[in-house]
Amino acid sequence: MGGIVLPRRMFLWCMAVMYLSAFVSLYVQIPGLYGNDGLLPARWRLRYSGKGLWEQLWTSPSLLWLGPHLGLDTHSCMELLCLLGAALSLTATLMETFRDSVVFFCLWALYMSMYQVGQVFLYFQWDNLLLETGFLCILVAPLTVLRGSRSVRDHDTVTFWLVRWLLFRLMFASGVVKLNSRCPTWWGLTALTYHYETQCIPTPLAWFAHQLPVWWQKLSVVGTFFIEIAVPPLFFSPLRRLRIASFYLQILLQVLIILSGNYNFFNLLTLTLCLSLLDDQHIHFWIRKPYQTSHKESRLWSWVAYILELLVWALLVFGTVVCFDLQIDSQKKSITSRTAFTYHQFNQFLKAVTIPCVWMGVLSLTWEMITAMFRCACVRGFLRRLGGTLQWTLFGAAAVAMFTISLVPFTYIEYDSHANLWPGVRQAHALVDRYQLVNSYGLFRRMTGVGGRPEVVIEGSNDGITWREIEFMYKPGNMSGPPPVVTPHQPRLDWQMWFAALGPQQQSPWFSSLMHRLLQGKQDVIELIQSDIKQYPFHQQPPAYLRAHRYKYWFTEPKADGSYPERWWRRVYDEEFYPTVHLGNAFLEGMLNQHGLKDSSSPRRASKAKLARAVRWMRSQVQGVPAPLLVWTLIGCSALFCLLRALQHRSKHRTSPAPDPTLTGDKHEENREEEEEKEVGEKEQEDEGGEGSQEERESEVETEDQSQEQEESEEEAEKHMRKR
Repeated sequence: MGGIVLPRRMFLWCMAVMYLSAFVSLYVQIPGLYGNDGLLPARWRLRYSGKGLWEQLWTSPSLLWLGPHLGLDTHSCMELLCLLGAALSLTATLMETFRDSVVFFCLWALYMSMYQVGQVFLYFQWDNLLLETGFLCILVAPLTVLRGSRSVRDHDTVTFWLVRWLLFRLMFASGVVKLNSRCPTWWGLTALTYHYETQCIPTPLAWFAHQLPVWWQKLSVVGTFFIEIAVPPLFFSPLRRLRIASFYLQILLQVLIILSGNYNFFNLLTLTLCLSLLDDQHIHFWIRKPYQTSHKESRLWSWVAYILELLVWALLVFGTVVCFDLQIDSQKKSITSRTAFTYHQFNQFLKAVTIPCVWMGVLSLTWEMITAMFRCACVRGFLRRLGGTLQWTLFGAAAVAMFTISLVPFTYIEYDSHANLWPGVRQAHALVDRYQLVNSYGLFRRMTGVGGRPEVVIEGSNDGITWREIEFMYKPGNMSGPPPVVTPHQPRLDWQMWFAALGPQQQSPWFSSLMHRLLQGKQDVIELIQSDIKQYPFHQQPPAYLRAHRYKYWFTEPKADGSYPERWWRRVYDEEFYPTVHLGNAFLEGMLNQHGLKDSSSPRRASKAKLARAVRWMRSQVQGVPAPLLVWTLIGCSALFCLLRALQHRSKHRTSPAPDPTLTGDKHEENREEEEEKEVGEKEQEDEGGEGSQEERESEVETEDQSQEQEESEEEAEKHMRKR
């Protein structure tokens, strides 16, 4: 693989943005979810048993244990940690210097602290993916507190390879579990005929995607299997164009998911992982900059590579056509498809490829480590060679360890392969499991809502006769309201309402806490439903009675004349989900006591410490601001700031003179590091203010050309004068 300087820097910048989105989105919801009057107060998860601080940190790795030492309760400490995470990630977004391994370690530790007390509202696969990717950033990011470490390191390709391996595990497992679950909609290729209207929070484009013909929906399922199962092994192909093509296929899938569904920062994070498939040469192709390689491919090898690539794609397409019996129906002008293999055949295929996939990873990682070791050996100077070798040894060992423990969750997809793992690997995984360093993934394992999208609707009343529906900001409820666009924010209560509707209310103990808090009129919980309190139907007086019913929702269909309907949804009543309750109701009290949701402690006084007052003041500044607006404002402003700085520095570099080769001291050392970066393929610096080596070369060439033209013109003038 070629140079990865630019993809690595893009990856670290995008990860700073992902952390910013996650922290800000969570911060807005902390009072209603985890506050002292929230649905699941976080203080219940931190029971102070008299143990020492280090022992508490070992049993439950969370910085929230430091709250009492700072004069903060658990709720205020969570807000403080979220604010610190948002501030650090915003700074890293704006300044390249702060995209440092120490900073990313702090971000990972802060989000891990939230995860430890997050309970059901923070146990999503994208939270696990953010923690795992965030830990890899600690290995990928440079340690800028050391002089000169911002330049390219010999082991960078080894640590950056771990990101590619994570992307492979994520995509391959997501495709395999769909068939492994024996879900009839995935096997029948009809999953997408239900998906768009039954996903948690659809977008307006989901309504239009739902209207596509069935044959196209089935063909889209085939395409999903192709991208998620057949393409990921190409991530490790020695042929560069195969990796680039697999990158664009992954981008296509993720963009289509983003357009049709609100999956917070998850798909954006997956796009960030896809950067590990790129190299400097392709980034230069994007920005239309010339790229000079150290070697030129022979014409014979180029033709061989083209033929091999065509053979690979032909084999993959042919296998897809055979496995799904794709045929063109000229009469209906469509493409028919069906699953042409059995579950037993698929299981045999999975047994045959799981272990080879592991060995593919072993060979790919070994190649990256050998080439990195060779680069270390070619460094001039004994001390520099020794330092590079020590770094290669340290980070190579870390990469091998991360790859080894990742085999445990990866082989979950096939029982025999998992059972044959060396017991020492499983023991090592068990030791670090609490830190979420590696995780198993499997998205959309089964398609829900085949008979209609189940949706819980809460109703309130002051007299028990007249009932009013309580409408949520994001989840479907009002049939005339259009689906929202909230990415990258995740309204966690709305998401859990979707899960609650899939089963009886006993499977969602937190729902009783929601009913209890609404009867009490707790404003923090109400703001989870409506950030503008005036939109809440009982903002002046809490309801005396509450109940919940389950409905079945479907997208509406276009009218016979082709015009669009007035409503987005249609629904029918299904059953009672939660009986009518009021404060002191025996059923409600019993559910609260059964699930340990009854808070018998006396109300706590607000701390008067300066730090606590500062946290409360910050909360007052964002009170009532919609979370998507807040998240996108921060992301948009930071991206605009980075863009303006990039344009400013590019303009400065084009007009700046060539560097003086006679410089000594620190400036000479800086120029020497820039020359080393040129040797490994770095021809474009980060958009936040680095020296543009390519522009410098162009400036040097332009200066030399101008001086040569000037000398030639002077010589011609002198000859002309002599003739005269």
